[in-house]
Amino acid sequence: MAALSSSSVVAVIGSGAMGAGIAQTAASAGHPVVLFDTREGAAAKAIADIQKVYARLVEKGRMAAIDAEAAGSRMRVANSLAEAKEAALVVEAIVENLEVKRGLFADLEAIVADDCILATNTSSISVTAIGARLRRPERLVGMHFFNPVPLMALVEVISGLATDEKVADTVYATAIAWGKSPVHAKSTPGFIVNRVARPFYAEALRLLSEQAADAATLDAIMRDAGGFRMGPFELMDLIGHDVNFSVTQSVHQAYFGDPRFTPSVLQQEMVNAGFFGRKSGRGFYQYGEGHSVPAARSEQAQHKPSTVSVSSEPGVTHAVINQVEARLKAIGFNVEHRKPLPGAGQHEAPAFHCHGAAIFLTDGRTATARAGANHHADTVLFDLAFDYAKATRICLARADQCSDSAYDAVVGLFQTAGFTVSRIDDVPGMVVMRTVAMLANEAADAVNTGVCSAAAVDVAMQKGVNYPRGPLAWTDAIGVAQVVAVLSNLAASYGEDRYRVSPLLRRKLAAAAANGGRFHA
Repeated sequence: MAALSSSSVVAVIGSGAMGAGIAQTAASAGHPVVLFDTREGAAAKAIADIQKVYARLVEKGRMAAIDAEAAGSRMRVANSLAEAKEAALVVEAIVENLEVKRGLFADLEAIVADDCILATNTSSISVTAIGARLRRPERLVGMHFFNPVPLMALVEVISGLATDEKVADTVYATAIAWGKSPVHAKSTPGFIVNRVARPFYAEALRLLSEQAADAATLDAIMRDAGGFRMGPFELMDLIGHDVNFSVTQSVHQAYFGDPRFTPSVLQQEMVNAGFFGRKSGRGFYQYGEGHSVPAARSEQAQHKPSTVSVSSEPGVTHAVINQVEARLKAIGFNVEHRKPLPGAGQHEAPAFHCHGAAIFLTDGRTATARAGANHHADTVLFDLAFDYAKATRICLARADQCSDSAYDAVVGLFQTAGFTVSRIDDVPGMVVMRTVAMLANEAADAVNTGVCSAAAVDVAMQKGVNYPRGPLAWTDAIGVAQVVAVLSNLAASYGEDRYRVSPLLRRKLAAAAANGGRFHA
């Protein structure tokens, strides 16, 4: 399906941050744009602000002066909704209220031509519900942009039950023509991003509630080891806890209380206290003059251990061990390969051995439980990292039975390899691993229930919330067996349905022997 012609008029209803951003994007792509707002002077101010943005882009050499002038001249203020009558596409970006949106589209239906596409920028309301009372609900589609619109690539193209496939395809193609990275999605609570992202916040809040570590340390682990641009607590502070908590509540309610989306009591208390984050001056961190983000907690320097060995038949992901081993070798360690001892088959083979310590990649169990299962007190776990060759921090957890000398040797090992070491309390699944496993589980479930494709969910999470890798691509990287093991062990540890494994992950695991069980070829 072809995109709308650049000569087609685009009407944008609402001139707030989202509406203005959509208007700027459409005008930059060559469309005549009509901007309407019920607030007197708001649309004119938005256009004036957009023209200032164009002027700054020209000053920075990122836009030609002639293009800026042309784009600015393509926008005009609509004094009434009736001036949208020539539009081929109307994008609504008004208040998140179902009845208000329904009323707007009912009014628009009486104004625009029958072939005009009506699009809603809703982030949470059912597209099906918005269009239910329209005379022609098949022409209503979700066109969910992300803020700031000119900079964020993702557009979720959301089809309600009545949405015509050709309408969705036209909007998809138009988004591409506007320089965006669109994805198709079915109208379900949270669509793709707001649904799949819930565990990023939920697991962090749970880890903090369980005193695994402080917020600054957990954020640093997610950034410096996990590769995420921002840690969950600083991101929640940026979004606003009132907003973030409200979204979680709405998704939880929309899925009839599914425990996967249970809101956090800790975040509820933050909202009750008025600690909304940056906008209130206090969230998990304090903001303003005289305040700075506290430093992450890191282990004191330890001596370089004299020896380290790797199991010949490791019971963990081979790729992870190879990456860590390569880093150790690069700084001069002579890494020996240890063959399994006779009769050792009943116990797991650790990834690494160091001064009596057995070092495992986390599989969702605590280090204490794993030490007991293997009858090896000196057990230390390390967390997942996005790229062990480039990560600057590693997260460790020690069994309650582990001796100080064995643990210190492991700390020295990773410090010598160039990692800053952060220790967390011995919680199931650690930090990056449990978060990634839960993101992968939610992504797999979205695919399994037809919300979107595997490719779409990975694009959405990378382009919409800047994840370093899509959740299902990450599953392919570490192995579906590892993800299923982590989730299963989390479920066993907590005894909660929150950690139930998606049927699609189990299906991929069953197919792993034949085709690798991968989501992406």
